[in-house]
Amino acid sequence: MSMQEILMNGGGALFLLLTLVQIAPIKVNPWSALAKWFGRAINADMMKELEEVKSGQKETRERLDAYIRMDDERNADMHRARILQFNNELLRDILHTREDFIEILAEIDFYERYCETHSEYQNNRAVCAIGNIKRVYNDRLKEHDFL
Repeated sequence: MSMQEILMNGGGALFLLLTLVQIAPIKVNPWSALAKWFGRAINADMMKELEEVKSGQKETRERLDAYIRMDDERNADMHRARILQFNNELLRDILHTREDFIEILAEIDFYERYCETHSEYQNNRAVCAIGNIKRVYNDRLKEHDFL
């Protein structure tokens, strides 16, 4: 027997054996495993670069989330400052129009909604001011004495 005959017969037998194992209802799939191994060997550099891109993307996402959180807190702080300022004006007997009250009530709605959805945000600074603004607004509604 020549080497060519051995390879042809042995190679043919190996091909037939792998194909039968692939088709058989066994969990071993040699062709799939061989293709997967070959694909990984060829694409190793691309897979490494893809993992680096994913890692960079995750880091960027975390930084972006931190910036969004800071911006949201800054926005809530501005709403709270406006609420406290309006309450201070009420305490100094500065009169306001009904539209002023409607505008500040919208600020209060936004601020309270933010505080409800962000339990880590410290809210105790404006609770009394909000209560006072709502009380004064209700009093003005009853007496019809807006500016």
